[in-house]
Amino acid sequence: MCHAAIAYAKQSRRRRAMAVTSSIGPGATNMVTAAALAHVNRLPLLMVPGDVFARRGPDPVLQQIEDWGGGTVSANDAFRPVTRYFDRITRPEQLLTALPRAFRTMTDPAECGPVCLSFCQDVQAEAWDFPESFLEPRIWRIRRPLPDPVELDRVAEMVRAAARPVIVAGGGVHYAGAADALAAFAARHAIPVVESQAGKSALPWDHPFNFGPVGVTGASSANALCAEAELVLGVGTRFPGFTTGSHDLFRNPAGRLVSLNVAAYDAMKHGAEPLTCDALAGLEALSERLGAHRAAAPDPAPKAAWFAAVDPLTAAPSDGNALPTDQQVIGAVQRAGGPDTVVMCAAGTIPGELHTLWKAPRPGAYHMEYGYSCMGYEIAGALGIKMAEPDRDVVCMVGDGSYMMANSDLATAASMGAAAVHVSTIAELEEALARAREATAPFVVVIDTDPYPPTPDGGHWWDVAVPETSARAEVREARAAYESRLRRRALT
Repeated sequence: MCHAAIAYAKQSRRRRAMAVTSSIGPGATNMVTAAALAHVNRLPLLMVPGDVFARRGPDPVLQQIEDWGGGTVSANDAFRPVTRYFDRITRPEQLLTALPRAFRTMTDPAECGPVCLSFCQDVQAEAWDFPESFLEPRIWRIRRPLPDPVELDRVAEMVRAAARPVIVAGGGVHYAGAADALAAFAARHAIPVVESQAGKSALPWDHPFNFGPVGVTGASSANALCAEAELVLGVGTRFPGFTTGSHDLFRNPAGRLVSLNVAAYDAMKHGAEPLTCDALAGLEALSERLGAHRAAAPDPAPKAAWFAAVDPLTAAPSDGNALPTDQQVIGAVQRAGGPDTVVMCAAGTIPGELHTLWKAPRPGAYHMEYGYSCMGYEIAGALGIKMAEPDRDVVCMVGDGSYMMANSDLATAASMGAAAVHVSTIAELEEALARAREATAPFVVVIDTDPYPPTPDGGHWWDVAVPETSARAEVREARAAYESRLRRRALT
């Protein structure tokens, strides 16, 4: 339920959200992982789990976890570190303050995230004379904080001074409805754009200033720009490790980092020069401040070379009997899709391949949960996407591991029936995808693939620690290479 609700909110650009309820005990703690997912991805979610009796008469009630050191502790305290706001409702009138705080949190662009109202079981049944005014419908408006003039002047000065700037587009571009503004900004000031997992599809893949995915799973065209950039302007990105190549990607010793972000916490990361504001308002104000300024137009050759290198990987194989690769499956789905297709995924190796290879035609065509990379999000998330945008075709790419964890979600989506086929080749897959476009219920296509080799082009180093001591020579060699990479990062 939570995963479907999170995907619904994400596909709705945080303009809509859902409430999810559960009993006390495992029904509640099952939601903790989803709460962490929503927290990492800055997505609104209202959780209302049951809790122990406020009056404590039946203690220990069924499914109650007792704490020897505190009578006010319950299993629901596990929600505290993974929610933006937590409240235990021990009296009905507490809702007079708790509900406004909950909705403020979910609709505040800087504080947006999951809320948990832990509801004591006996209190759930109590009556209270709430004021009629409290129950009247209310509009919660999402603010657009404007940039501080001093910060704006400083960032505009830095952009003008940079001969080779680059923009890193993050999920905040989508949530602020700033995709068109980003396209206009890039074109007006001749600044290339690269996309994080959350920011992908901010610009169409063939936009002349879209140089592709960035980071560990990034394109060589995008990563080369970032390595040479004199200024990296993040727009609505948290600058996580996969985007920054474990903070090793931005290699220019004279390079500067600017973070345009609605959350001050994110705007200050990695020593960035902050521009704390809404993405749409910030891009428009910065463009106005820059006036007619244009950087040197980026060379389109690296982008063309990138597609020349990877397009053959997604083409239909000439050997129809060979086990297809993940890249070939992505290519078949791409050819079968259209402008209304949404491809989504969350965990395993497929997110990296999709970030690298999928050609998103417009905003919202790519839905990836890679902030938490949570197995089990996929099928429920696909259901949430379809609920948010029922007129769009939703393609969920899920590996066997995630499917075995959450195959019951398919029963939820397919309660009125589903079709399932097993295919062996890309040609059979393309035939099945053509049939799927006419389906009126979930359509499942199962295909066995060869997970090796991964896409050989692009990519970047990822900081994965190697044991410091070992009796094995290959481990010692790997450690030496790892330490060399750490020293290189320390010098930047």
